[in-house]
Amino acid sequence: MSKILPGTKTTRMELLALKNRMVLAERGHKLLREKRDSLIMEFFNAIAEIKEAREKVNATLKEAFSALTQAKMMMGPSRVVEFAYASRVRADLTISTRSTMGVRVPVLSVDQENPELPYSLPDSSAKLDLMSSKFRDALRTIARLAEIESCVKRLALEIERTKRRVSALETVVIPRLDATARFVKLALEEREREDFYRIKMVKERLRSKEQLP
Repeated sequence: MSKILPGTKTTRMELLALKNRMVLAERGHKLLREKRDSLIMEFFNAIAEIKEAREKVNATLKEAFSALTQAKMMMGPSRVVEFAYASRVRADLTISTRSTMGVRVPVLSVDQENPELPYSLPDSSAKLDLMSSKFRDALRTIARLAEIESCVKRLALEIERTKRRVSALETVVIPRLDATARFVKLALEEREREDFYRIKMVKERLRSKEQLP
C-alpha cells in the first residue's frame, strides 16, 4: 500500500486521470531515454574531439616555442624580448553560446589584431614573424580546446541529470501510478460486485414478498 499515491479517490474519474498520467509518464520516459542516448553519443564525439584538439595544441605550441628558440639564436634573447615589449598585438576573446541537444555550450573565438610592426624589417629576422604567427595559431587552438572541454563538462552534467530523471520515472513515478491505478480498479470492481450482490438480494426479497399469499 506504500506505493499508492496519497489522497487517491476510488472513482472512475480518478482511474481515467491516472491512466492519462501513465500515458504522459511513459511518453516522457521514452523521450528522456532518447535524449540520454543522444547526449551520450554527443559526449563521446566531444571526447574524441578533445583528444584531437590536445594533440593540435601540443603541436602548435611546440612549433611556436621552436620558432622562439630560432629567433633568439638569430637575433639574441635580449633583442627578441625588446621587440616583444614593443609589440602592440592584442587578442580579444569572444564568448557566445550554442545549443547541443538542448544544452547551452560555449563558443569561444579569438580576435587578434595585427597592428603595424613595432620594428623595421632590416632590424629583425624572418624568424620573429614566424614566431609571432605560430603563437597566434597556438592561441586559437587553446581557445578551441577550452571550448570543447567546457562542452564535455556541461554534457556530462546534463547526462547525469537526465539519467536521474529516467531512473525516477522507471523506479518511482510509473510504478506508483501503475500500482495506484490497479488499486482503484480493484476497488471499483469490488464495489460493483457488492452493488450487484445487494441488488440481487433486494430482488430476491421482493420476489419472495410477491409469492406470499
